[in-house]
Amino acid sequence: MRTFNGGEFIVMGVPGTSLDKATRAIVKATQPAGFILFARNMKEPAQLRNLTDELRSIVDHEPIICIDQEGGRVSRLKEFMNEPPSARQLAERGKRELINQHGLLTGKLLRLFGFNLNLAPVLDILVDERNDNSLKGRTYGRTADEVVDNARAFADGMRISQVLSCGKHFPGYSAAAVDPHHALPSVSRTREEMTAREWQPFVKMAAEVDLMMVGHVEYPMIDSSRLPASLSPVMVQDILRKEFKFKGCTITDDMDMGAIKEYFGSAEAAALALKAGNDLMLVCHNIEGVPEIARTLSGVNDEIKQEAYERIESLRSRLVAPTPFAMDVFNALNEEVHQLARDTVNDTANQGAVHDKA
Repeated sequence: MRTFNGGEFIVMGVPGTSLDKATRAIVKATQPAGFILFARNMKEPAQLRNLTDELRSIVDHEPIICIDQEGGRVSRLKEFMNEPPSARQLAERGKRELINQHGLLTGKLLRLFGFNLNLAPVLDILVDERNDNSLKGRTYGRTADEVVDNARAFADGMRISQVLSCGKHFPGYSAAAVDPHHALPSVSRTREEMTAREWQPFVKMAAEVDLMMVGHVEYPMIDSSRLPASLSPVMVQDILRKEFKFKGCTITDDMDMGAIKEYFGSAEAAALALKAGNDLMLVCHNIEGVPEIARTLSGVNDEIKQEAYERIESLRSRLVAPTPFAMDVFNALNEEVHQLARDTVNDTANQGAVHDKA
């Protein structure tokens, strides 16, 4: 059986637009499974591609390089390009061909910048717009069927562009009244209620997304342990894997969120997440803590680590190399995104909302 150092199960953030000496040393020592990039890592197109090329060059394997590029306010690339329409705007427009085009354009842009995984689509259902649960503008519908049809159109477009997809956020933030970035949400809904509505998109998309993100939310009427779903064997193993028959990789929501760090230690929580059945732990901001997290993960039962690693390796086999970078290609795609936003908004009164920084 392989010897693990723990980095194999970490997808980590990096602090700036290029790698500093300390971060480079952490990456070389821990050899993480991959990286996630944010606005803080982006200044202009060529710089971003240089950064992803640099990240590839300092690990001994093909890394997962991912981003949250959903559209609307969760569009990391808007630092230097047009903002694509949000999931909610596209759903309200009612034309699935536009959603499919959004997925296709997103995939082309991500490959141009060196990404191979997009942490999208969101599979949560819009339950109550008044809920402060981080989902504003990010949901594809008010019904399970609407979410499935729209999310599928987006994922299909990305698949054509050969970028992997991730459904999120199982078991659902839809009915949460608290933002997990700040505190741990608790949802008082039964298994029967969730099965009838909120879980339908996760069930129906289980065979169509490459990963599933597990959120930091507790469902005490379903799991009496009151553990966040990301740390819960009931949610990950019993429900997502066995009941929903999800065969792919799972990745946690950011382990640096208040929902986790305010109640659990980072390293201890990561170990609990791995034991619960997760494969990849997302560590977006606590970069200096990555070595300790890796050491703690290395101490988890070998059989658990081996099962997770095999799923990660299966995922890695589907990663596709970037396309050659060229500014003229970027400029053409950027204009297509601008036109997509126009076609989605489709009225002059709202076109001022289109974020044009090209």
